[in-house]
Amino acid sequence: MSQFANEYDLVDGVAMYLENPDYFHIPHRLMKKYLTLGQFVEVRIDSPRFSTHPDAPESCSCPVCNGEATKPIIGHPFPLTLVNIEPDQVPSRGWGEEFWVEIVARDGEQFQGRVDNRLHETKLHEIEKDSVIEFHENHVLAVHPIHREALVLSMTPEEVKEFAIWLGSLREE
Repeated sequence: MSQFANEYDLVDGVAMYLENPDYFHIPHRLMKKYLTLGQFVEVRIDSPRFSTHPDAPESCSCPVCNGEATKPIIGHPFPLTLVNIEPDQVPSRGWGEEFWVEIVARDGEQFQGRVDNRLHETKLHEIEKDSVIEFHENHVLAVHPIHREALVLSMTPEEVKEFAIWLGSLREE
């Protein structure tokens, strides 16, 4: 696994989901099973060393999960390869950051990905655009929508049925 500066580490999406299943969703294991080179996934990096900045509110509304957050997360809506937009100027505060990586290698549940965003907290975690990082399947928080059809088409008929049942259960929630 990659090592990052200032005690930053990748967030385990499975653990976050288990702690907050009503607010935090991750891709189904079958989607992650068929991830391959060239596809974009979203990961998050954070550090226990930093908390909210002194002038930040005690909590804020998270636009991703529609819940309350005690520590803001900076997000990047698109990989730069797909939509090349300049990032907003955000002051460095030691917040967590979600970003897109393009898968460049896979070995079972282990991946290498090329960072495909200009990150705001680079001077703290030292991850730059085009850095290659190592991560585990559990670190995948999202699969870019352009890959979802290909991933479903990779599944066996039994897996498609399991996936369809899971999708149906989401509508019931």
